[in-house]
Amino acid sequence: MIDEAAGLVWGCVPRVDGDPVFCALLKGDRQDRGVWRFELEGQVSATQHYERNTPILVTRLEANDGSAVEISDFCPRFERSGRMYRPVAYVRIVRPVAGSPRLKVTLQPMRGYGAEVAQTTNGTNHIRYLVGDQAMRLSTDAPVGYVLESRTYRVESDQHFFLGPDEPFSGNIRSELRRMEANTRKYWKLWVRSLATPFEWQDEVMRCAITLKLCQHEETGAIVAALTTSIPEAPGSERNWDYRYCWIRDSYYTVQALNRLGALDVLEKYLAYLRNIVDDAAGGQIQPLYSVMGEGELNETTAAHLAGYRGMGPVRVGNAAYMQVQHDCYGQIVLPTVQGFLDRRLLRMADERDFASLEQVGEMAWAMHDQPDAGLWEFRTRQEVHTYSAVMSWAACDRLATVARHLGREDRAEEWAERADAIRAKIDTEAWVENGEGGHYGASFESDYLDASLLQMVELRYLAPDDPRFLSTFGQVERALRRGEHMLRYAQEDDFGAPETAFNICTFWLIDALARSARPDEARELFETMLDHCTASGLLSEDMDFETGELWGNFPQTYSLVGVINCAGLLSRSWSTIR
Repeated sequence: MIDEAAGLVWGCVPRVDGDPVFCALLKGDRQDRGVWRFELEGQVSATQHYERNTPILVTRLEANDGSAVEISDFCPRFERSGRMYRPVAYVRIVRPVAGSPRLKVTLQPMRGYGAEVAQTTNGTNHIRYLVGDQAMRLSTDAPVGYVLESRTYRVESDQHFFLGPDEPFSGNIRSELRRMEANTRKYWKLWVRSLATPFEWQDEVMRCAITLKLCQHEETGAIVAALTTSIPEAPGSERNWDYRYCWIRDSYYTVQALNRLGALDVLEKYLAYLRNIVDDAAGGQIQPLYSVMGEGELNETTAAHLAGYRGMGPVRVGNAAYMQVQHDCYGQIVLPTVQGFLDRRLLRMADERDFASLEQVGEMAWAMHDQPDAGLWEFRTRQEVHTYSAVMSWAACDRLATVARHLGREDRAEEWAERADAIRAKIDTEAWVENGEGGHYGASFESDYLDASLLQMVELRYLAPDDPRFLSTFGQVERALRRGEHMLRYAQEDDFGAPETAFNICTFWLIDALARSARPDEARELFETMLDHCTASGLLSEDMDFETGELWGNFPQTYSLVGVINCAGLLSRSWSTIR
C-alpha cells in the first residue's frame, strides 16, 4: 500500500497474510520504521494518479525550487515462458522530470510484526534485508551507500529499484525493469479490455475490478476480504479485525460482481479453491473463512510491537471467527459453483462428480437452515436462527434443483425443489413479523429487529422487487437503519456496544433497493454521493462515519468495491442509448 506521498507503508511477505515487513500504517508515531519512502529536499507537494486501466501508480513529488521527480510503482505481472510471472516483488522507478532534484531514500523493512528492523548485508549493487526465515534483495542502479544511510543525493538520471526474492538479478536492471513495466502495463490493459463494463461510471468500475482481482491469491484462487488488518471500524472502538483471509461470503460477492463484468479468470480460479475446501470438509461443516492456502486454523493473537492505525490498537493477527458457526456459507458455496455447470465459456465445466460433492454442501444447508448461528455479522457472544442464513440455505437448495435439471437428474431436482419449498415455508412462518406498518421480515426467527441483509432477498431471488412483503420490509429497514446518506448494518447493541459507523456495502444494498423499488433518481443521487467518498485512488474501506463521511475499517474492502460495480451496472444507461 502506497500512501499519498509515495511511501510504501503496508506490505506483507511472503503472502498477503504474512509478516508485514512494511508496517508503518500500523506503527503509530514511528513512521520512519517499516516504510520505503522517497522524499525530495524541500518537498512541498505530492500528487498521484494511476496509469489508465492499470494498477501502476505514478506519484509526482515537487520541491520548493521547482525540481520534481515521478515515481512509478507496480508489482510485476505478465505471462512469461507459458506461465504467469508474479514474484513477491516491488518495482519502483524514479524519474527526474524537472530541475535538479535531491532525493532521500528511506528503506526500513521490519520483521516479527514490527518487533525489530531487519538486518542487512550488501554488495556493490544490492542490499539484502533479513526479514524472517527468508531474505529480500534490493537490486538497484542507485547508489547503494546512500540508500543504506538514507542520505540525500542529487538524482541526475532515472533510477530503478527491484525489491524481491533473494536471488541475483539477471540482466541489465534498467532495461529489464522497463520491460517489466511495459509488459505489466500491457497485461492489465488487455485484461480490462475484456470487461463488459456499463456505459456510465466506467473508470470507477474498472478501478474496482482491478483492485478486486488484486485481492485474489492467484496460486490457489482464494480471495481475501481486504489487504489490511486492524484498521478500526470506528475510532477507539477495538473493532479491529484481521481481514487478510478468504471469507466464503465475501468471496461469493466478489466473484458475483466480477462475473457480471465477464471476468471469468477470477471465477475459474476461485472455483478451484472452493473444490479443495469442499473436498477437505468431506461432507462436514464448512468454516466461514480460511487462509489463502486453505488452512482452517487461524488463531487470533495481537501484535505487541504495533501501536495500531493512528495508535488505535490492538493489532490482531488471525481471526477467531474461523471457529464460528455461520450457516449462510453453504449457499455461498453453491451459488457461484452453479455457473460451473452452465457456462460453456469455462475451460473446465463441472460434471456429475462435482454435483455429487456439491450435494454434500446442500445436505448441510438443508440440515442447518433452521439452526442458530453467529450470522453474517459474526456476533461473538450470541446465536440465533438468522433469516439471511436461512434464505441462503433456501438458495442453495433452489440452485441445486436447477443444476439437477440441467444434468437430467429429475429425481434429484424434485427433492431439492421440495427442500427449497420447505425452507421457504419455514422462513415465511418464523421470520415474518406482523405489526401496524404492514409487517416485515425480521433479522432472526427469535426477534423482530431489523438488519440490512434483509434487502438481499430480492438479489437472491427469494422475493420479487414488487412483492408487497419486500416493499414493506424495505420501508421499515430504511426508516430504522438509514442515517442520511448512509446505512447501518443494524442499530442494536452488539458485543462492542452500539454501531458508530455505517457499513458501506449496506449503503449500496440501500441504493440497489431504491432502484428496484421505482426510486431510481434517489438511487442515482445516493450512488454519486458514495462515489464522492472514494479515496483519491477511487477505492473504499469497509465503514464510514455517517456524520463526517470519514472512511474507517480495513482497506480496500472487497464488499465495498462490489457495491460500486453492482450499483453501476444496475443504474447505468444502456450502451444502446448512445447516439
